[in-house]
Amino acid sequence: MAFAPMGPEPSFFQALDQHRASLLAALRRGGREPAGVGTRLVSRFEDSVGLQMAPHCTTRKIKSDSPKSVRNFALILKILSMIYKLVQSNTYATKRDIYYTDSQLFGDQATVDSTINDVSCMLKVPRRCLHILSTSKGLIAGNLRYMEEDGTKVHCSCATAVAVPSNIQGIWNLITDAKFLLIVEKDATFQRLLDDNFCSKMSPCIMVTGKGVPDLNTRLLVRKLWDTFHIPTVTLVDADPHGIEIMCIYKYGSMSMSFEAHNLTVPAVRWLGLLPSDIKRLNIPRDNLVPLTKRDQMKLDSILKRPYVTCQPCWRKEMETMAGSKVKAAIQALTLLSPDYLSRVYLPNKLQFGGWV
Repeated sequence: MAFAPMGPEPSFFQALDQHRASLLAALRRGGREPAGVGTRLVSRFEDSVGLQMAPHCTTRKIKSDSPKSVRNFALILKILSMIYKLVQSNTYATKRDIYYTDSQLFGDQATVDSTINDVSCMLKVPRRCLHILSTSKGLIAGNLRYMEEDGTKVHCSCATAVAVPSNIQGIWNLITDAKFLLIVEKDATFQRLLDDNFCSKMSPCIMVTGKGVPDLNTRLLVRKLWDTFHIPTVTLVDADPHGIEIMCIYKYGSMSMSFEAHNLTVPAVRWLGLLPSDIKRLNIPRDNLVPLTKRDQMKLDSILKRPYVTCQPCWRKEMETMAGSKVKAAIQALTLLSPDYLSRVYLPNKLQFGGWV
């Protein structure tokens, strides 16, 4: 079923269509990045997958007869017993639900999260296979329809957002004719784009936000959309180390969830904006830029040393531009040019002429 055309002429999407063709060609070659990006295998990282758990990584043993391990052993047994009941009854629970079953034993939510990750890693199965779900914080809008596990029909629209579902594995019959997926770092920017009717003007498209550092469900949804439709996926983040970090999580994953990299990462993700080079290109006044803090500089140095940066020379160049200028800029800096510059000029031009790296 096709969506009614509302956006620009088909010729507008020529650069996106060409990019999609290169992505599909890369998949036919075996899932690698398009030629010219570079491939190499590094410990804990593979460019076609992202960060993965190393085959001979350091492990820790938890023994039932060790005083130091008593509490951790009890926590693991408690979680395992709950997982067994959930699987047997074919029901699901959130991490928050599990915490409240015995808050005195767990102490805090972080302990539950950590123990569940340990169990998932130990059993070598994704968390959702344990029937444990995360509470979603992400939002989605645009040209997308799907069915939830219980048969509920969800029709996303270009005008309002719906919450990312808690059980991504359970959604089915996904339908879209979107030309691209835009991942937006911040909720405020996402809502502004909705208010400016960006989705309608650029239809057909899909927009997603994880409201900052993405939760597991938002990452799973982005991966499911990629696996199902293989449409170009671009990110809009602040031109600062924190925004780059968030973009890297979508593209390459995180160390804490490296054992689930194959289910979470989308190496085809591209950086659409805000690019550090855009700051100079658009003549954003320096008075409206923010100096990098010591913490920013440390984060930027850390990212530049990561193995996947060697596979992304254009990303490295942008980050080196930021390091050289010693300034950062939020997406909102574009409003200094005009209130609707982001939705009316910046993003349409970038999408039409392939302004991603």
